[in-house]
Amino acid sequence: MANEKTPGVRPYRHPAGGWDALKAVAGALIDQEAVVEGGKTLMRANQPEGFDCPGCAWPDPKHTSSFEFCENGAKAVAWEATSKRATPEVFARHTVSELLTWSDHQIEDLGRLTEPMAYDLADDRYKAITWDEAFARTGAALKALDDPNQAQFYASGRASNEAAFLYQLLGRRFGTNNFPDCSNMCHEPTSVGLPDSIGLGKGSVTLEDFDHADLILCFGHNPGTNHPRMMATLREASRRGATILAFNPLRERALERFASPQDPVEMTTLTSTPIASAYYQLTIGGDALLVQGMMKAVLALEARGGGVIDRDFIAEHTTGFEALAAHLEALDWATIEAGCGLPRAKIEEAAATYARAGSTILCYGMGLTQHRDSSQTVQQLVNLLLLKGNIGRPGAGICPLRGHSNVQGNRTVGIWEKPSEALSDSIRDVFGFEPPRAHGHTVIETIAAMERGEAKVFVGLGGNFAVAAPDPVRTFGAMRKLDMAVHIATKPNRTHMLIGKAALLLPCLGRTELDVRAGVRQSVTVEDSMSMVHASRGLNPPASEHLLSEPAIVAGIATATFGQDPLIDWLGLADDYDAIRDLIARVFPAAFEDYNEKVRVPGGFRLPVGPSDRVWKTATGKANFLVFDPKGGDPRRGDPDVLILTTLRSHDQYNTTVYGQNDRYRGVFGRRDVVFANPDDMTRMGLAEGDLIDVGAAFDESGERVVRAFTVVARDIPPGCLAAYYPETNVVIALDDHDQRSGTPAYKSAPVRLRKHQAEWRSMTSTS
Repeated sequence: MANEKTPGVRPYRHPAGGWDALKAVAGALIDQEAVVEGGKTLMRANQPEGFDCPGCAWPDPKHTSSFEFCENGAKAVAWEATSKRATPEVFARHTVSELLTWSDHQIEDLGRLTEPMAYDLADDRYKAITWDEAFARTGAALKALDDPNQAQFYASGRASNEAAFLYQLLGRRFGTNNFPDCSNMCHEPTSVGLPDSIGLGKGSVTLEDFDHADLILCFGHNPGTNHPRMMATLREASRRGATILAFNPLRERALERFASPQDPVEMTTLTSTPIASAYYQLTIGGDALLVQGMMKAVLALEARGGGVIDRDFIAEHTTGFEALAAHLEALDWATIEAGCGLPRAKIEEAAATYARAGSTILCYGMGLTQHRDSSQTVQQLVNLLLLKGNIGRPGAGICPLRGHSNVQGNRTVGIWEKPSEALSDSIRDVFGFEPPRAHGHTVIETIAAMERGEAKVFVGLGGNFAVAAPDPVRTFGAMRKLDMAVHIATKPNRTHMLIGKAALLLPCLGRTELDVRAGVRQSVTVEDSMSMVHASRGLNPPASEHLLSEPAIVAGIATATFGQDPLIDWLGLADDYDAIRDLIARVFPAAFEDYNEKVRVPGGFRLPVGPSDRVWKTATGKANFLVFDPKGGDPRRGDPDVLILTTLRSHDQYNTTVYGQNDRYRGVFGRRDVVFANPDDMTRMGLAEGDLIDVGAAFDESGERVVRAFTVVARDIPPGCLAAYYPETNVVIALDDHDQRSGTPAYKSAPVRLRKHQAEWRSMTSTS
């Protein structure tokens, strides 16, 4: 639907994957000046004796080929294995104030950090310091705090199990549970919602289950961009005859058709494999009502003929069915249709497909988890599966699609602001100190604490905290109130430039690099999105002789903070990752028994997943059907002048890292300043393709939370819905607008108003 006259916007008619993907890989290697070494590195990605890709968390197949990477994985590897270096000499040429005027891409494209650096206020530059001085300054800042809870220990999902375990041990030894982490901003509704339903905040399926599924339901995710190795799995399922249904406001090319770069026939004949058998374009945030409509239709089919739902499973393994059935009976179709944007006939069509299928896997991504009611929405997905006993048998189950390659593992080994009593007891018993019991801060709570001046020291284990977080008007200002920010990172990013009183940059090894401690090559471990834990071993020479591993940096901070610790040999652990894994096994014996032995088996091992065996660690001892009644719906909806905006990642992007300016599959090239809109909405609002518009937060009295001079592009998206790129449009995401249970920001459903671009901005809280 795009007008080819709009600069940088033109139709893209090729399938996902194919030759364009190979060209993009070559382009990424050339851009990062890593053609030879980067190419060699890629051949070791996701191999039993290689390294785990620093991209997505999709699991590795049991029988790997020599080509176990995807386009965006290759970009991630090239980004890390770049030959570009952000040396102290580079920082000497640019003040921090200047760097803040650069784009996020330009800042990270400076290359790999090479030495520890400290911010010099007088000169407005980062300058090199020694590791001893870096650790001493960090320890001094922590020891100067009046209360341990004035420290915030942020963790990115790319950290290994070993680094994450030491990091949470550092924070709890210090006396706080303030562990805001990237899970708070993506799949926290999974961690909060699933335990109430099935007793575990993780998925129940294995990769092999996809070989046996008759039906795969895809809700709110775009695999071609955000977890591209999944495309090979979906392609194989489609080719063997499985039905795939896609539920998403936008049509995404990867869910329509895919050409595998590993298939010589598809590559030479320029053919492709269809993916989704049917595509349901529901309104933004309408998933819960859609799924309730499907369940209502399934129960109607059961009432007419019987044999549709699995009554034996429901009787033996679940509670709450009668309450759910009564709720669905009372729920009228007009409410369902209005809430999800689909007619009853389409919902009944999808329900009939589900009713006929033998085994069903339901996959979902952040399109479901970043709304105001996401925790309850996740539970409705489980309800749908439970109706037909589609958890705990081959080819069936729930499949949350995690982002970072170890975001799930971080949580497993203790990165959580709300530790269980069992975890706290285990830490006490193993290490001999009493850890804090009070719940700590999430990301949203951390930002609020920084605003109030209650959070004074921020330590970041990777990530780009301020850019990933919502509402940069408030978040950026909050970062500037800190006494000290300590950033453990491979590359510079915008968060590093938001200076309070003091800041440090501590450069660490990347996933692709050799990690040698005490003369021994170390391996780290990671957990994928299906609870498989396996080893990762870097192979490239470090980008600088001054780099330290993440475990070594955490141990250095701990030593500077605690001195000669009688309870924990921090530096000894930094030299022996086997010793760290032994401690993990002692703290989590049920999950990690014989950790070192198991992880040395090629492919690793699977952690216990109760729902896979129909073991339900819930309060009832069973899987729970849970009723969700939004009680009148979202009060922000209904005003015709208010539209709902969902933020998107482009195909040249991974989370906050922007590799380039193209979004090939959506037909956007060389730019990111576009807003996708429904053509009828554009006509109603007097807009034409290519017009410059301003998009503002609908209920912001300040008039500050607005993006200006973006280009509107007509796209097949439901009425009342908009889409634009993250993080550029984070400014319209309010800190207070989040999932009511988990605190995950509502990046996917921001109420906004838009108008033609104005030179002088006025508040958009009214239509005046």
